[in-house]
Amino acid sequence: RGDVVRARVLVNCAGLQCDEVARLTGDEPDVRIVPFRGEYYELARPELVRGLVYPVPDPAFPFLGVHLTKGIDGGVHIGPNAVPALAREGYGWGVVRPRELARTLGWPGAWRLARQHWRYGAGELRRSVSKAAFTEAVRRLLPGVAEDDLVPAAAGVRAQAVLRDGTLVDDFLIREGARAVHVLNAPSPAATASLPIGREVARRALEVLASAR
Repeated sequence: RGDVVRARVLVNCAGLQCDEVARLTGDEPDVRIVPFRGEYYELARPELVRGLVYPVPDPAFPFLGVHLTKGIDGGVHIGPNAVPALAREGYGWGVVRPRELARTLGWPGAWRLARQHWRYGAGELRRSVSKAAFTEAVRRLLPGVAEDDLVPAAAGVRAQAVLRDGTLVDDFLIREGARAVHVLNAPSPAATASLPIGREVARRALEVLASAR
């Protein structure tokens, strides 16, 4: 509505838009958010899984790959894969925002990332368009699952920070500006809810506040 909110310090936890918000404050974060969509299925036979079923992480790539997560309601989510989204809030292949896509493609790190991990990316795209391929990946962890056991579920979009050299930031990235603290990468929903990380952001914000007086 055109309202103006004034503050001595801004804490920027804007997720998919955090790099844009940082630039609006006059700070240059030197990273870009490259959105990756994670597509999920629900398991129609949740009794097949009694806990969390995760693959061994590949340290060369920050995405974990397909895994099975049992929720507190007893349901089981399967996924996600990781495919480039065509918009910052591109929760499906049909969501395309040319301006946002052009900003992603204009970042040198996005091209370097693609050249480095194109084989991995091709597998992710295959699992995105083929339920059979997705099921094949799940069977490596849960051999008894059938394609009919996978029920489509809502997708999410990961706000992945990518450096200019194509490096995927795989840890929290927090930077300070003259009057702002920018959280530029938050790699895990569980870590996002971490109280120690919240205290670290608050500590930095108080330091900026003290220097801004």
